[in-house]
Amino acid sequence: MQDDNDIPEAPPPEAATTGLEDRLAEAEAELAATRDKLLRALAEAENLRKRAQREREEAGKYAASSFAKDMLDVADNLHRALASAPAESEWDELTRNLLAGVAATERELQAALERHGIRRIDPKGERFDHNYHQAMFEVDDTGQPSGTIVQVLQPGYVIHDRLLRPALVAVAKG
Repeated sequence: MQDDNDIPEAPPPEAATTGLEDRLAEAEAELAATRDKLLRALAEAENLRKRAQREREEAGKYAASSFAKDMLDVADNLHRALASAPAESEWDELTRNLLAGVAATERELQAALERHGIRRIDPKGERFDHNYHQAMFEVDDTGQPSGTIVQVLQPGYVIHDRLLRPALVAVAKG
């Protein structure tokens, strides 16, 4: 038979409750920390998804930028060829046909550029904007307000909302 003295005493009910409350508080704190980590991980994943989507869209919009820059010289040369043609009264049939072909080629190139979101900037008479124009020199006594573009040396181009090449301009001096 066992002695009544051999049976371990049960802890007082207050001590058991305090131990359980401490363990419950620890578990709740751990749960809150885990929930916080989960929410942060979800937010980071969502931000990453949005950033990847934005980068894909920009890559699609601006993928042709390098090629477009190379084509701008072609557009400029076609424009210069037409500008340097003799007066229309001096044209013979061959010259007329040649210039008509060059003009058609220039129009088609400009139309192709515009279909891909590439727009020509020809800012004569507009206010100078350093975001889109590059001032090459100032001109005195133009009769225009100071800061107005009075001459375009080379047109600029933008692709969608991004500058490809600034317009080279002469600005009125006040």
